[in-house]
Formats: sequence, structure tokens, C-alpha cells
Amino acid sequence: MNYRILFRVIGLLVLLLAGAMLACEAYAIWGDGYLSGGGHDFALSKSFVSATLLGAGLLVLGRGAGDEILRKEAIAIVGLGWLVCTTVGALPYLYSMPALDPAAAFFESASGFTTTGSSAITDLDLFPGSILLWRATTQWLGGMGILVLFVALLSTLGVGGKSIFQHESSAKSGYGFHSRIRQTAGRLWAIYAVLTVICVAGLALMGMSVFDAILHAFAAISTGGFSPKNTSVAFYDSAAIDAWLCLFMGFGGANFLLLAWMTRGGWDHVRKDEELRLYGTILAAATLVIMIDLVARTGLAPGRALQLASFQVVSIMTTTGFVSADYETWPMLSKAVLVLLMFVGGCAGSTSGGIKVGRVAVFFKCAGQQIRNSFRPNQHIPVRLNGERLDDEATARALFFICLAVMVVALGTLLVTLLEPQLDHVSSFTAVVSSLFNIGPGLGEVGPTKTFAFFSPVSKVFLALVMILGRLEFFGILALFLPSLWRKY
Repeated sequence: MNYRILFRVIGLLVLLLAGAMLACEAYAIWGDGYLSGGGHDFALSKSFVSATLLGAGLLVLGRGAGDEILRKEAIAIVGLGWLVCTTVGALPYLYSMPALDPAAAFFESASGFTTTGSSAITDLDLFPGSILLWRATTQWLGGMGILVLFVALLSTLGVGGKSIFQHESSAKSGYGFHSRIRQTAGRLWAIYAVLTVICVAGLALMGMSVFDAILHAFAAISTGGFSPKNTSVAFYDSAAIDAWLCLFMGFGGANFLLLAWMTRGGWDHVRKDEELRLYGTILAAATLVIMIDLVARTGLAPGRALQLASFQVVSIMTTTGFVSADYETWPMLSKAVLVLLMFVGGCAGSTSGGIKVGRVAVFFKCAGQQIRNSFRPNQHIPVRLNGERLDDEATARALFFICLAVMVVALGTLLVTLLEPQLDHVSSFTAVVSSLFNIGPGLGEVGPTKTFAFFSPVSKVFLALVMILGRLEFFGILALFLPSLWRKY
């Protein structure tokens, strides 16, 4: 392990965050009324100075590290980079007025960078606009990936660039992987930025203030879900805004490598992509089931039921977590469908969390194969995805990931139950599910109209670490605990 490389790259990451803090502070000076004589706590200025000093110190420790990053360092950079960035990202919440305690600040930062959208803040109206902008910025940076942006900006990462890309994003296979990984990362970030601008423009035309449009666009395309309003998107009660946000949440839940191919005219990839088709089919089927359930059980008009069902289905399945209605009051069938969607998530290569649609497809294909083999043991039918045969290693990885996710949910629920004995089982279960799969709201005491502020400091830190574990799909964090990773060459 080349430790100097770790210091150098993580130092640069911290300086990147310091630059984002400085940009938010520019808004604080202008938008929060400081220039016109309004009060200003300089939370982001203090955070910028602290982050700059830390980043510069790490760069000093990393002098003489060399340029090329090997795979071992890349894996360590992903895991440590996310932990350090989450810690640094908590500084504005500690310095702001009102301030969050350290555990709540770490939770809020982790929720932002992992695009989970759960919050430890009980009243957003008490916080200045600059802090709300920082919350949204952390989601936007974390959506496509801080380190993917880093890969796009630096040309000296060597083979480690591809390893960083693979371990931070869920784009483990499929389209667009080639030797020019830096250009791929740059193209993805360009598409991400263009979609954000279009989303902002549309929301502004529909009546949102420019500031609110920016924050909601950041949250929609990153599938993050932080809203500057205490009642989330329900504050606007607009069918047009709901539909527009659905569109961009849907983009966020799709494979960005596919979107990159579309910009180059590669529509053949889109047509034969099974994961994208299944993604659309699940969204449509879940919307239909919940709409019918709402009409039959609550007496809602079909049009209103379709609006509420479609928005909440897209929001939950893409793991965005926006709320347009208190679905806690919906019939049991509707809530059960939403919980199932929490597990599924979006597509590989998206900004969404969850198990991912592709892995769910592999699971059911393997199940079908085993059922056929029970009565036709001599007939071997290979598992195929997108027309390509999956080898045993690929299917084993997908199934192992699902088993690991279920195990973490079970153990996490048990631990939260022990830490928070006042919680009912549904609340404990969905708190862990929403954290691990980066969704945001759950059911019960962590439902759509409530926050995570009541959790103890230990529980907040635990759930924040679960968010990071889910965002990096386990291995980027679990690898840090292997002694062999840290051995010197």
C-alpha cells in the first residue's frame, strides 16, 4: 500500500469539497442578506477554511507519492474518501446557527452524499438558505459520485481510474467501459449537468422560485430527495411539478451509460436492454396496482390517484424519497408495494440505490433455471441478460450481493431495535432498509412526514455508516477491514 497516494488523493478530494463550500458561501453572502445588513454566521466560510487546511495538510503528507494509482490504493481511496468527505461535509451543520450536534451533522452529511434524503433536521425553516443549498449540493455531488467527478478531472490516475469508477458507481458491467475511462466519466458528468439545467428551467417555468428549482433539481436528478420544504414536494400540490420531477427522477434511476450511448446514436443498446425494459415495466405495474388500490379503498378520483401513485412509485423505486402525499395513511397493499420497491431500486449505472433491477432479473432467471433443472436435470439452460450469456461468477456475484443485503437488513434491524427499544418493528425495519438502500422515508416513526431527529447519537452514526455501506455496495467499505489491503508492497 502506498500511503502517500492515499493522503494526496484524499487531500485533493477535501479541497474539491472546500471549493463547493466556497460556492455555497457566495450565495450565503448574497442570498442570505449579508450584503444588505442581514445576520450571517459564516458557517460555510469557517467550513471552507477548515477543509482547506485539512486538504493542504494531507497534500503535504502525500508529497512524492507519484502519479499512478494501482487497484489496491483505488479501493482504499473509495472507502476512506467517502468517510472523510462525509466527515468534512458535516462541518457546515456544526458551524451553522442553529447548529446540529456532531452525530446529527454526520448523519445529515452522510444522507446528502449518499443521496439517501433522510434528515435529522426537524424544521428546515430555521436554517439559512445557504445551508439548504449545501445540503442539496452534497446530494448533487454524491449522485454521480464525487470520485467519478475526480476521475473526470484528473488524467494521472492510471489503472486506478477505472477501479475507482467501478467501486464508487454501480456501473460494474455493460456499456461504455473501455480504456478511456476518464472520457467516459466526463461524458456522464456532462449528461448529468445538462439534465440538471433542463430540470431547473422547467421547474422555474412552472412557478417555483429559482432557488427552490435548483434545490429540487439537484435532489431529483441525483435521486436524493432533500427538499427545502418541510412537507417536501407536497408543499406545491401541483400535478405539473409532480410530472416534471417524475421524468427526471426516472432519468436518475436509469443507466447513465445507456444515456451516454443514446447521445451518440446508440439506440440499439436501448432497444435490447432488458434491465431498462424491466425497470419501466415495474414502474408501470406498481403505479397501476396502487392507483386501483387507492380508488377502491379510499374513494380518490382516478386522475388524482394516478398522480399520487405514479409520483410516489417513481420516488421510492428510484430511491429519491420525495413525498407528495402521506402514504402512511394509504391502504396496506399500497404500502407493501412501496416497501418492495425500496428493495428493488433503480438500474445499474444510475444514481439510485437499492439492489438494482439487473440483479433482481438475474435472481429470477436463476430461480427459473433451478426449477427447470428439478425436472430436467440433464438440460442446462444458461442465464442470459441483454442477450449475453452470464458466466457462473457473474450470477454468483449477483446472488451473493442479494444475500448480503438481506443479512445486513436483518442484523441492522436487530441492532436498531436494541438501540431504540421504544420503536416498533416496522419503524426499525424500514429505518434500516431506507438507509441501506438510500431511500429516505420509511414507515411508522420514520414515515414520510417525520424525521430521524429522535434517534440517539449512536443510532444516527450507525445508520449513517449503513448509508455509506449501501451507497458503495458493501465492498468499498468492507475491503477496508481486510489486513491484506494495508500491507506494503
